[in-house]
Amino acid sequence: MQKILGPMRKAIHEYSMIKSGDKIGVCLSGGKDSITLLNALKALQRFYPEKFEIIAISINPGFDHFDTNFLQDVCNKVGIPLFIENTRAKEIVFDIRKEKNPCSLCANLRRGAINSIAIREGCNKIALGHNQDDVLETFLLNLFYTGSINTFAPVSYMDRSKITLIRPLIYIPEKDIRSFIKRNNINVMPKVCPMDGNSKREEMKDFIFNQSKNIRSFRANLFGAIKRNIPEWQKKITD
Repeated sequence: MQKILGPMRKAIHEYSMIKSGDKIGVCLSGGKDSITLLNALKALQRFYPEKFEIIAISINPGFDHFDTNFLQDVCNKVGIPLFIENTRAKEIVFDIRKEKNPCSLCANLRRGAINSIAIREGCNKIALGHNQDDVLETFLLNLFYTGSINTFAPVSYMDRSKITLIRPLIYIPEKDIRSFIKRNNINVMPKVCPMDGNSKREEMKDFIFNQSKNIRSFRANLFGAIKRNIPEWQKKITD
């Protein structure tokens, strides 16, 4: 756990992600990142000087293999209440709209459901399980496909919902999360979306892997460029 808690605490401290009195809704998909985030925040809660509450929020998009019992068991093991919202995302995206590139619309539908639960349950923050690889992949996707120099921010405030998004795992490589899951014999929920493994993001994952074999400092250089040149990553929130 220390290999996860160390860089997570660094990110939380540098960007003031957690304050005393926060109620944080952790987005729980059942994958390795969200389960790691849930366990790490629960462990942090025991000794962190800023006292905060945690709940778990899961969105059922309507796929047949979405296992609510599995998610409930994950939360029971760490003693965190779970709130599940059933949605028609799968039906809307794949059956009605028949989207060829469904990820964006599906994400928007899930985001709206997450925000609704967070507001209903009195959360002022939502924690997302994006890791360092997600940061790099999103940066390259924006660069190659939209011509923009951007990726998601460590902390972002949503004016409409008055909720702050935090990403405590941004300093942790995906391989370290995989190792944490494997070392602790933690089961994860099988992926239910048919687009998993067939998206542009997977292309970026392969690109980063191949470039890292040829340039040892590729990942570090890319991440450093993001921190130095994207305004949202240069802000250190102190209020």
